[in-house]
Amino acid sequence: MFFLTDELAFPPIQNANSEGLLAVGGDLSVERLILAYTSGIFPWFNDDSLILWWSPSRRMVLFPHKIKISKSMKKVLKSGQFRLTKNTCFEAVIEECSKIKREGQEGTWITDNMKNAYIELYKAGYAKSYEVWEGNELVGGLYGIDLGHVFCGESMFSRVSNASKFAFIQLAQELERKHYTVIDCQLYTPHLESLGAEEIPSNEFLKLLKTKNE
Repeated sequence: MFFLTDELAFPPIQNANSEGLLAVGGDLSVERLILAYTSGIFPWFNDDSLILWWSPSRRMVLFPHKIKISKSMKKVLKSGQFRLTKNTCFEAVIEECSKIKREGQEGTWITDNMKNAYIELYKAGYAKSYEVWEGNELVGGLYGIDLGHVFCGESMFSRVSNASKFAFIQLAQELERKHYTVIDCQLYTPHLESLGAEEIPSNEFLKLLKTKNE
């Protein structure tokens, strides 16, 4: 296991163990986080542990043009039930994401330190949020890191049925129009697979990070 120092550097992602753990320690500065994301690495840890940096051998991604929209979601998209805004209440979105109970997970990985770090990324122009409203109530949303041709999704939440799906579909459709290469979803879930995401080898993902669509 590689222990990070104050030096702004990570080991090659091929050094990650079988679970995808690459390194321990370091900090959550804007500079280190952007270096991590552009290198195919992301932080994920609990409040009572050191900072853990991951780069799994299989990466869950969505190519924007492959987004799957069910018949029922097409009706939701056309119904006018939800209203979408972008980057209007980033802090509220990350706070709501931290409160969502995840199956098989105790507590939250979105610790206070993580919240503060991503708020700084937002202020620096890297982190973005999509907010879903029903009337004047924030009912869903997502946030992630925008690298200009790859969007690294971090978390999403839903207070009413289909709200997070609405945000994710809107994100994918916008990124397709802007010719983004891929949405990084990090780890496999059946929910993401149902929306069209798929696993690819980490070396393929790294190539996508390094190659910008024209």
